[in-house]
Amino acid sequence: MNSRVYNFSAGPSMLPEPVLSRAASEMLNYQGSGQSVMEMSHRSKVFDGIIVRCEELLRKVLGIPSNYKVLFLQGGASSQFAMIPLNLMNGSGKADYILTGQWATKAQKEAARYGDARVVASSKDKTFTYIPKTTAADFDPEADYAYICMNNTIYGTKYAELPDTGKVPLVADVSSCILSEPLDVSKFGLVFAGAQKNMGPAGLTVVIVREDLIGHARDITPTMFNYQTHADNRSLFNTPPCYAIYICMLVLEWLEELGGLEEMAKINRKKAGILYDFLDNSKLFRGTVEKEYRSLMNVPFVTGSDELDKKAVKEAEAEGFINIKGHRTVGGLRASIYNAMPLEGVEKLVDFLGRFEKANS
Repeated sequence: MNSRVYNFSAGPSMLPEPVLSRAASEMLNYQGSGQSVMEMSHRSKVFDGIIVRCEELLRKVLGIPSNYKVLFLQGGASSQFAMIPLNLMNGSGKADYILTGQWATKAQKEAARYGDARVVASSKDKTFTYIPKTTAADFDPEADYAYICMNNTIYGTKYAELPDTGKVPLVADVSSCILSEPLDVSKFGLVFAGAQKNMGPAGLTVVIVREDLIGHARDITPTMFNYQTHADNRSLFNTPPCYAIYICMLVLEWLEELGGLEEMAKINRKKAGILYDFLDNSKLFRGTVEKEYRSLMNVPFVTGSDELDKKAVKEAEAEGFINIKGHRTVGGLRASIYNAMPLEGVEKLVDFLGRFEKANS
């Protein structure tokens, strides 16, 4: 294959081509240092400039308040399923969880090893095709935090409105929606994200945590799982994922040049609108998510026939649309249209789906 494909993978996902081109041009010699970022010391002045720049850009693009720490960690977003209760569930020993998909379910199960991880609400009854509504009265005022997964990669749902948790700090997994639109970080006690969807390559996990929530880890917490360790050492306690941080910096520069998150949100709404409009008017394909809760990033859809679903996936791949097979718990197809997916990619996918519908109706 001589040309790039349209990669609709849920993650790792596409990266912006300007970012890849820049990284390629600097692969052997980063800004006159005579070395690749892949091989430089994380203690060097050159890399220190990269990690400082990355944090500065992230704070600017997201508008992160000064009383929040930004941590560049490893272990994937799933490591936060344990780090969060180890660091935060140490007042009352209780936390509230809303289950809107597989990842929130896994997080709650892990937290239950360390304390009372209560399920406040769940949408499992309808295969996680909606976000359950809650009120402040549903949350335990003594809970150390309340936990949500803001965008559900597998099921294609997203919070249209944040839950009112009263005075209980809200913690959110924002892995598959971070940087896709503006986010008011001040409404959360902590947000975290695996980078491999909208921020960069796999291997980097970003945690943004309010300072007053740091420093309360239980005594048994491993040193590497203590937020204080990384906050005190500027994410340089041990060797961080240096190259992933560098790519994240380039992605943030790309976003800033694009016009920031307001502009990114406009593009993402347009892309999602094109695909959802097609699905809403299709006689063969249908979306699986209730309209009120549709994700801008992950769009699952089905034909109603396993045989046709498989045929569509196979023919799509032959035309350069890869990784559109739906998750096994949903079936069908899924198009993940993260920031780096160009508008053209969505338009061409819709054109393919239209042609497939005519040929198979």
